[in-house]
Amino acid sequence: MGVIDLVRRTDPYVLWVLAMMLAAYLLNQLDRYTYSITAKHVAQDLQFGEQICFSSKNVYKSNNTLFGDKDCSHALATRNQSSTLRNYSAEAFCNNLTMVEINGTFPYDYPVEPCEWNYNGQGTDYQIIAGTYFIVVYTFLGIPIGLKADSANRKVMLSIALFFWSLMTVLTGLSKEYWHLVLLRMGLALGEAGCTPMAVSIISDYFPADLRGTALGVYNWGIYTGYSMSYALGNGVQETLGWRYVFYISGIIGLVLAPIVFFTVKEPQRSQNAANGETAPIPKDVETPMEKIKSLVKQFIRPSVLLLCIAGGIRNSGGYVWAFNTENYFEARGQTPDDINKYMSWIPLVGGSMGAVFGGFISDRLVVNRGLSARIWVLIVSQVLAAPFAAGALYFAAPWSYICLIPSNIIGEMWVGVTIAILVELVPSRLRTSSVAVYLFIISNIGGNMPLIVPPLKKYFARMLGIAPGVSSYLPLRDALLLLFPGMYVLSSILFLAEFFVLRIDKQRREAPLSDNETTPLVSDKDSLDGNEDETATATIQGKR
Repeated sequence: MGVIDLVRRTDPYVLWVLAMMLAAYLLNQLDRYTYSITAKHVAQDLQFGEQICFSSKNVYKSNNTLFGDKDCSHALATRNQSSTLRNYSAEAFCNNLTMVEINGTFPYDYPVEPCEWNYNGQGTDYQIIAGTYFIVVYTFLGIPIGLKADSANRKVMLSIALFFWSLMTVLTGLSKEYWHLVLLRMGLALGEAGCTPMAVSIISDYFPADLRGTALGVYNWGIYTGYSMSYALGNGVQETLGWRYVFYISGIIGLVLAPIVFFTVKEPQRSQNAANGETAPIPKDVETPMEKIKSLVKQFIRPSVLLLCIAGGIRNSGGYVWAFNTENYFEARGQTPDDINKYMSWIPLVGGSMGAVFGGFISDRLVVNRGLSARIWVLIVSQVLAAPFAAGALYFAAPWSYICLIPSNIIGEMWVGVTIAILVELVPSRLRTSSVAVYLFIISNIGGNMPLIVPPLKKYFARMLGIAPGVSSYLPLRDALLLLFPGMYVLSSILFLAEFFVLRIDKQRREAPLSDNETTPLVSDKDSLDGNEDETATATIQGKR
């Protein structure tokens, strides 16, 4: 319904612009998550990360069943049952399993060595390159890029950024060493830092306030489409052509799209915040860079804005942790790449896209009559309802684990576009692009570094469960993900609830002097430039009721 209304009320060219922004964001997410899908193959080729004992060949046991990872793990677990076997290291025991006798007999009936000690694509080396190295560059450069974009041509900057990160993706396929991955991952982050701040600002200037949440929801389809495509492309291509071609293909698509964006997207006129009823062009070069930084700092130390960012960061951490461990978790549960691809190539796409647009549409409708705080309730309720389904994905066996992800995505992903819609309505229009960059800086640093907690939590739960090092078991990872996936949904809903009360207090404080004339703007744009607090959509909407 929301998308139909958007299409019906929007000029065809503006829809084309939205489609280009969506395509850019799709590739942004595809190139970001491709590494998590190919991690095992990359780690084994370049030799880094955590090592475990798992099956290496198509070897059959005496009962004609295929020797699998669980059999290797079970055999390795017997190492702790004998004082003689403890003399072997886990690696030596795994690689020479047929040479080890237990009470004069082999633990399994097989003619060749079926197990190997190899890299599994997990561990701190994986998490740090997937998260920290990327996030450090992505967030710290995102702010200056956003500041520059507030006065520069955004579509030109977006085109350059798209071309650059796509080139980094192609070059990743040529990596020969771990440090190559590190440098190229940081280069990818440099390019991708220029995507969302520019795209959101362009969309916000093309769409009015009553369609903005829906438009941003459509834009955020890119998250789920790109993430789903990373499974379809990653698991499909790497099994036939190898992991390097996954990066070649995804990068080349971006190199083709970049000039299309450059030549077909027009830079929109910057206008005042539509939610405040102001459409006059924003004067250029009103503030020096230092004055703009001071204005940004003033906006983000406001409790309503700061708490929104913290809550968004906590929710974002749940998404990051799950996204970078989904493939590993389902493989640990015995799922093959084909099994995972059969579900994950479409569930995030359908469920997440529906959630992003549905959340934007609902909040757009509610905000007209109930004010900005209505968007907050969409965030609170959606995360509480989604958490049990996220937990179900961890506890149920396939296919129900995958099926639980459908409502988890539809309900849980409402937050993405809604939080950005709230942000752009809380800050002055002249700071819109840089504010989105700062917001991404905060939520990405919180969320992007959260996966680093997975390895120590996993080790802790392994000790609690009595699982020996090197033994392949999904249980420690499941328990770690329980805290950092649905657990973050619940925690974010609590923080969003706190945001609701902070916004109410902020609104009451702002409206108090205007009791005799509620339609008068809280402050003029000039006043805000002089250092006074800026108007918010909340107060304006309330004043028009």
